[in-house]
Amino acid sequence: MSLQERKERERAGRERLIVATARELAEQQGWDAVTTRRLAERIEYSQPVLYSHFRGKREIIGAVALEGAAEMAAALRAAASAADGPRAQVTALARTYLDFAERNPAVYDAMFQLDGGLPFAHDDTPEPLKDAFAALLESLGQVAGDGVHPALLTETFWAALHGLATLTRARRLPPGDTERRVELLVDRFAGA
Repeated sequence: MSLQERKERERAGRERLIVATARELAEQQGWDAVTTRRLAERIEYSQPVLYSHFRGKREIIGAVALEGAAEMAAALRAAASAADGPRAQVTALARTYLDFAERNPAVYDAMFQLDGGLPFAHDDTPEPLKDAFAALLESLGQVAGDGVHPALLTETFWAALHGLATLTRARRLPPGDTERRVELLVDRFAGA
């Protein structure tokens, strides 16, 4: 292995460490607790080392968001592939999405609530974000029906899931009806 390859591998390792540490700190104490100073202390590198990888907290949030999007896409695909039939797939997608949001609140915030500098629905949208959307589209395209654009249906389904996840987390919806909400959503999107 050349010296250059070793340096690149070490750099990638430091970057992964920064992202993992930011994610862990955010999940434990919230994003307000994630500062370059605290990250530098936790990973035992200087702040200039952090800045050599990320220009600041915004880029770190973006990196966490991309990592989360990749994890969400994998979870959605696994859930859909384990389900039997289009309706069961849509149900599995809804439950998996909501479970991901509940289990990873800081990552979910990085993906959808905080400014990580990531463009959505543009030509330059990063691949992990496109792939998370594609993981929903793959199953929802099967239930779109005549005259319904699959991407538009997927955007609307995603918006509904995001609303449920956000309102549930904020305790704006009664907690006992979560499963009934999922069933209602699936009925509307996959046909009763």
